[in-house]
Amino acid sequence: MSEDTWTIGQLAARTGLPVKTVRYYSDVGLLPVAERSAGGHRRYRPEALEQLHLVQRLRALDTPISTITQLASGERSLGDLIADEMGLVRSRLTELHWRQATLEALDDCSAQERLRRLEVLSRVQRLPESQDRLAGAWRQTLPASVPARLVDAITAQAVPELPENPTAEVVLAYAELHTLIRHQDFPVYWACPSVRDKASLYSKLLDTCELAADAVADGLPPQPGEVLDYFSRACARLRGEDDTPGFRTFMAAQLHGIIPLFRRYWQHVATISAAQRPNLGITHCWLVESLTSREQAAPAPAR
Repeated sequence: MSEDTWTIGQLAARTGLPVKTVRYYSDVGLLPVAERSAGGHRRYRPEALEQLHLVQRLRALDTPISTITQLASGERSLGDLIADEMGLVRSRLTELHWRQATLEALDDCSAQERLRRLEVLSRVQRLPESQDRLAGAWRQTLPASVPARLVDAITAQAVPELPENPTAEVVLAYAELHTLIRHQDFPVYWACPSVRDKASLYSKLLDTCELAADAVADGLPPQPGEVLDYFSRACARLRGEDDTPGFRTFMAAQLHGIIPLFRRYWQHVATISAAQRPNLGITHCWLVESLTSREQAAPAPAR
């Protein structure tokens, strides 16, 4: 018997594991077999003990045998394994945090409201799929002629990144986004059937909303000014009309009915993202409401 090798029983004794378990680890390739004795019994070198200790520690962390086998075969490094496991743990924790917040949202309301919330919340519990579904709905809603870069810019704001540890308010707001985007009036608003050059319209929309963001962030009420003039002139030009008081009154009437629905959606986005700067939809609502402000003046001459 070699002094440099151990029998399976000796190996098991050094680790405190049953012989049956050590044999199983050896059978699935987790332990290197050095040689066979004259009687055909497996013998193991000291490195097998080190490997067995590693297997023990990984199993204590509930690491699957299949994953440890990949590590033993060299398919994956220990660093890769740890990184992957950390990702899985974070994902699971996020699921649990969202579930906790969902239950809190269902707990703090009346019986009638609880039934309504249950219906909307039940649709968004699978987060990756829910995010993909919301982003897909936006890409279908935006006109096909709008360039991909503009679609991406709008979708990036309309589909907020989700926090790992949300409040009940955030979870409910996210569920409401899915409900609102399914409203029959939502895609009609974005279709802009009276405008041929939709790419230019959406480009101007993004520019104007960015210009209006400071006024909205400062808490200024909807009001006329250079930003509104820019917005109204762009809309009139793309419709083939002049920017007159009559046109502004017409446009305000056309947009007025959808603004409450539109504002609710983007307020929910703001609740989820907790961004300091007003988002695209909030600034757009501000511009539309500026068209009907009491201080509305005649359009400034185009320069």
